[in-house]
Amino acid sequence: MSACREITSARRWVVALLLIVAVGFAGKADGSKNGSRASHSWSVRWQPQHVADGSPFFLQVTSPQRLESLSGKWIEHEVFFAFDPPSQTWRGIAGASLETKPGKYALTLAGKTKAGDEISFRQMIPVGKAAYRQIEVTVPKQYTEPGPEQLREIDQDKTLKQRVLAQVSPERNWEGKFLPPVDAPISDVFGTARVFNGKVQSVHQGLDFGVPAGTPVAALNAGTVLLAQMLFFEGNCVVLDHGQGLLTIYMHLSKIVVKEGEQVKRGQQIALSGGTGRATGPHLHVAVRWQGIYLDPAILLKLNLP
Repeated sequence: MSACREITSARRWVVALLLIVAVGFAGKADGSKNGSRASHSWSVRWQPQHVADGSPFFLQVTSPQRLESLSGKWIEHEVFFAFDPPSQTWRGIAGASLETKPGKYALTLAGKTKAGDEISFRQMIPVGKAAYRQIEVTVPKQYTEPGPEQLREIDQDKTLKQRVLAQVSPERNWEGKFLPPVDAPISDVFGTARVFNGKVQSVHQGLDFGVPAGTPVAALNAGTVLLAQMLFFEGNCVVLDHGQGLLTIYMHLSKIVVKEGEQVKRGQQIALSGGTGRATGPHLHVAVRWQGIYLDPAILLKLNLP
C-alpha cells in the first residue's frame, strides 16, 4: 500500500514538472512571436474606411521602430505626418481628387530612426467612385461673359491665387475635430456639376451653407490667415492654412474681420457671410484644398479626429 502511494506521488511530481516545463516553453514561444511581430510590422489605419474620389481621409500609422521622422507619398502628393506621444502613432491627412479613378493606390511611407537608419512600408488603399449630381445656375452675365476690364481683374486674381494656394506648411496647425463654420443647413454639396446660364460648366468644389448676409463665420480649425481680400469670382475671400498641406477657403463674404498673417483658433470668427462675387444670393461657400486638389468639406467635418 505504501509502495503504491509512493509511485502515485512520484507520478504526480513528474506530471507537475512536465507542466511547468511546458508552460515555460509556451511563454518563451509567445514572447518570441510577439517580439518578432512588434519589430517587423507596420499598422496603417484610415478614416473614412471607404475612400472615394473627392474624399479627404485621416491616417494613423504605427511604426515597428521608434522614428525621428515619417513622410509619405500618395498619388504623387506629399503626405506630412506629426507624431502623437500619448498614442505612439503618426498622424496625417491625405485625399483623393475628383479625377481619381476607382482602384487601389499605394501609400508609400519612409521613416528615419534616431540612429539614422531608414525604413519604409507600402500600403495599398482602395478608392471608390462617388455619385455627384448636375444643376443649372443663373448668374449676372459678367461672370460668364466677362469684358476686358473683368478679364484683367480675373488674370490678376489668378496669379494671386496660384501664389497663395501653392503654399504648403508641413507642420500641423489643426487640432481635433473640424467644426462647421456656421450653424445652418447645407444648400449645395461638393462635386455638383454646374451649368451657368446654359453655357459655362464647372464643378462645385466646396460646400454651400444657406445663411443670410451678416451671419458670423467661424474657422473650421486653427490656422494662419494666408489671404483676406476681395476677388472677382470669390468675392470677399479668406484662406486659412491648417498645416500638413491643408487649406480651407471661405467665399462670398460681406465682411472680413481677420488680417493676413494672423493666427486664428478653431471656432474663432473670421468674417460675416454675404453674396459678393459670382453668387446667386447670400450664402457661405467653404472649400477644402489639400496639396493642390479640392476635397469634400462634408467628409472632413465628419471625421472623428483626436
